[in-house]
Amino acid sequence: MKLNKAVSLLAVYTIVVPCLSAAQPSRVQEVEQAVQALTRAMIDADGPMLRKLTNKALSYGHSSGKIETQSEFVETLITGMSVFEDIQLESQTVEVVDDTAIVRHVLSAKTNDKGKGPGTVKLGILLVWVKQEMQWTLLARQAVKVL
Repeated sequence: MKLNKAVSLLAVYTIVVPCLSAAQPSRVQEVEQAVQALTRAMIDADGPMLRKLTNKALSYGHSSGKIETQSEFVETLITGMSVFEDIQLESQTVEVVDDTAIVRHVLSAKTNDKGKGPGTVKLGILLVWVKQEMQWTLLARQAVKVL
């Protein structure tokens, strides 16, 4: 009788646990989704979404050396000072350690910044995301020019 019970529990465990895992996105997938949402919000200049996806303590570093706070980053996009018409991400890697994620990728974009006109950029990007209260938010970003 005990053997049957043990076999039954093992069968339930091997069927149910993988199903539960498959139903919930992995932490890497959650971060990848946050990166995609941030990319879309940057293209759309969606202020509320940009604020939701970025941490209040955001340090947003540009390849020029300029560093913006969360408010400055959002303001730059919603006022049209910085405009992304298209953003493509390549060679992305995501490493999650506890409630922190490090994302690296190459960003290629079509821009149309106020006062500069149409242009293109290709940058190496490092993003640091933190998970607080079930939400991944961008804490830091640094860009470097890709040669």
